[in-house]
Amino acid sequence: MSSSGIQANGQQRRKIVWIEAALLIGFSALPLAINDFWVLFATRVFILSLLALSFDLVWGYAGILSFGQALFFGVAGYSCALLATKLGVTSILALLPLAALVGLVVALALAFLVILGRRIPTTVFVALGTLTGSYIVERLARGWSYVGGQNGISSLPRLTIAGHEIEEGKVYYYLALAILIATYAGLRWLTRSQFGLVLAGVRLQESRMAFFGYKVQNYKGAVFALAGMIAGLSGGLYAFHEGYVGPGQLGPVLSTQVVLYVLFGGVGTLAGAVIGVGIIDLLSFFLSERWETGWPIVLGLLLLAVILFRPTGLMGLFVSERERVGSFGKRETGSADKSDSGTTEASTS
Repeated sequence: MSSSGIQANGQQRRKIVWIEAALLIGFSALPLAINDFWVLFATRVFILSLLALSFDLVWGYAGILSFGQALFFGVAGYSCALLATKLGVTSILALLPLAALVGLVVALALAFLVILGRRIPTTVFVALGTLTGSYIVERLARGWSYVGGQNGISSLPRLTIAGHEIEEGKVYYYLALAILIATYAGLRWLTRSQFGLVLAGVRLQESRMAFFGYKVQNYKGAVFALAGMIAGLSGGLYAFHEGYVGPGQLGPVLSTQVVLYVLFGGVGTLAGAVIGVGIIDLLSFFLSERWETGWPIVLGLLLLAVILFRPTGLMGLFVSERERVGSFGKRETGSADKSDSGTTEASTS
């Protein structure tokens, strides 16, 4: 690699770090400058950002087009809501791990159906399989009186810790922010690890990775399950923040919304998922105030323009293609050392 190439890659890496640092500082200080309404709004953005991160992980890094993220999100929310309303369990130390576990188990079950078969599934097959699963469970929830049917489950109690209620507002804000930061840091480390290197190889050259002996479907199943766990955690937080869980949190509409979040912000960057949620939700709010009936048209046209003219999303304005899909290995010198593992070759192609 030439010295100019090394310098350019270093500059791109610094850009994404600066963006992450700016987001962290801004979010940490934000409650000092906004009123209670916007604190609640920002908390909701953080929770949905976890859901968006789960999609960015499977699509941006592993090439799995999943339209079932809302399935894991909603089933986890329903599970926590039932435990809280039927059995009176409100401890955050019990409900949030349960939400993550439910998301993990449901994702594993779906992975066995659409990913872990005898043959490597196509992108379209996985997309339609996850979309169908999300639709079926949504219809089931709408017709099942035990979970509230069309009305869902409302008036959820507040989460508690050591007997103290966690109120919506600044306390819930910083709770959601802390979970988002921890999840983001874990995913950033994972996508920069050897596991992330394999995912990049699978995304770019799946057949070559299979030829080299990698169990491609096992890697995809693992990352799919991890994404389901993150979506489940998001669903549990969302249910108690809103005080409600309903069929709409299970279906294809929310799953498609998550896809738009990530496409708008920038696929394969992690930070783009958070930015996409924040900007789209803000635009939705302000547009709905000014044009109550037609605002979805304006928002849809804006999203379409971004996707058509900037396919890599807003983060594509600052981040190179190499950084977007993961930059692996530091080449500090201009030596032409070649890796004999094929995966490094895939990640730099």
